[in-house]
Amino acid sequence: MEIFLQADAWIALLTLTFLEIVLGIDNIVFISIAAGKLPKNKIHKATRIGLILALIFRILLLLGVSYLISLKDPFYYINLPWFKAGITVQSIILILGGLFLLYKSTSEIRQKVEASTVSDSSQNKTKVSTLKMVIFQIVMIDIVFSFDSVLTAVGMTTGINGALIIMVLAVIISMIVMMVFATPIGKFVNQHPTIQMLALSFLILIGFMLITEGAHLSNAVIFNQQVGTVPKGYLYFAIAFSLGVEALNMKVRKK
Repeated sequence: MEIFLQADAWIALLTLTFLEIVLGIDNIVFISIAAGKLPKNKIHKATRIGLILALIFRILLLLGVSYLISLKDPFYYINLPWFKAGITVQSIILILGGLFLLYKSTSEIRQKVEASTVSDSSQNKTKVSTLKMVIFQIVMIDIVFSFDSVLTAVGMTTGINGALIIMVLAVIISMIVMMVFATPIGKFVNQHPTIQMLALSFLILIGFMLITEGAHLSNAVIFNQQVGTVPKGYLYFAIAFSLGVEALNMKVRKK
């Protein structure tokens, strides 16, 4: 485990674990809504099954995305007067992932600002009383939420040695924490919605980072300017600084 002798690996692990927990709150909310249609004695079981399935889907998706990103050889070249690039599977995955995170985060922020939550619309759906039907809903929910979770992990660890190990560990740790503290975490984030807004804002930064990283790995040149990478330290500093300011705001609000 030589990778954990590096400070970058620990910073990436801690930051990514925190983001996975905060961003996983929506997943917990959806699971709670689906499981709430069951008898009380089956709700806890359905919730636990839902989080275990979420963990499995995230790890499988991490392995698949990591394999696709390892494909670094260009298969198509663009040679225009103002734009040149060697397109690779790796660059396509990163750029599409960045665009997905930008869309996901901005749409979520818009919904929260307009106070149009998904849970309100979900209450109008037909009641489901069987465990199998609820688990099926939870599986569909987990698949959707796995994409932004995995893309966030890829964006945070791109270029770091042992990135796959760090991503898997962060996902496992965050899921264990959510299994143990699902209710308290949900209450905390609901009481402090700015925490979730910060996490969504970080997704915008990560989305831009994935796009620039994808362009850099394809050796993109725009108007004779080589596209570079954004140092991870800038992102870590922005996250730490924002969380520090929010911690002070929470302390002031309590007083």
